[in-house]
Amino acid sequence: MFKVIQVRLRESGRFHYLKTTDERFEAGDYCIVKFDRGEDYGRVLSGEEVVFEDKPEDLLGEVVRKATPDDMTVVGENREREAQAYEVCMEKISLYQLDMKLVGVEYTFDRGKMIFYFTASGRVDFRNLVKDLASIFKSRIELRQIGVRDEARILGGIGPCGRELCCSTFLKDFEPINIKMAKEQGLPLNPSKISGLCGRLMCCLRYESTCYKELSRNLPQGGSKVKTKRGVGMVVSVDILRQKVTVLLDNDCKSEFRASEVKPIMNKKSNIKNQKY
Repeated sequence: MFKVIQVRLRESGRFHYLKTTDERFEAGDYCIVKFDRGEDYGRVLSGEEVVFEDKPEDLLGEVVRKATPDDMTVVGENREREAQAYEVCMEKISLYQLDMKLVGVEYTFDRGKMIFYFTASGRVDFRNLVKDLASIFKSRIELRQIGVRDEARILGGIGPCGRELCCSTFLKDFEPINIKMAKEQGLPLNPSKISGLCGRLMCCLRYESTCYKELSRNLPQGGSKVKTKRGVGMVVSVDILRQKVTVLLDNDCKSEFRASEVKPIMNKKSNIKNQKY
């Protein structure tokens, strides 16, 4: 049996369930955590939970203690060093003319390791870059290539909806997204309308898909015939969220009805089978 709390590593890192101590933690507290890469800091997202397993596979680390004011001072100093390391790395990338884009730099809390995140269209020979960075910062250096969705998560930004990006605020993991989800939600199949800042399909298409499927369950499909209180007509559009249906009636007039006010007309299929004589 383990006691765990949910922690987000740093401000925009991934979510983890970590084994906790007997110290009491509340959502919003900063804490010092221990992973295989060393000590780092994170922010508590949930209260204590109990896991009834001997060795849970998803427990990748543990909480060491609640962060103190001195710990947060170290975090601030590390951020300054990360900014300096970013500038130095950019200069070296330009010097060696490497085809890569530097996204961000992380300095572990214990200052034992520096991680440089970058994107690239292919493989990059950065051996000389690593040697230079190691000699300058006297620390273990790791260059980690990431995808465009991780880049958006690290950099953050404002999405088409006017809110902060889902990936940099509350999403735990990236899940597969396909164009069918956009069709089911009645969205225009225009890449510029359904793509996020990363250039990929928006994450909200995935986690809102279940809601749209539930709301669409009792709605007629576009192009189907329905019976209304004003007569028979054909469905020309469906508003899933408002639960409204627009029907083109036999008199060529369009009218909007609530979903409960229309009834589908089933097409009768012939049961006559072909016979040989």
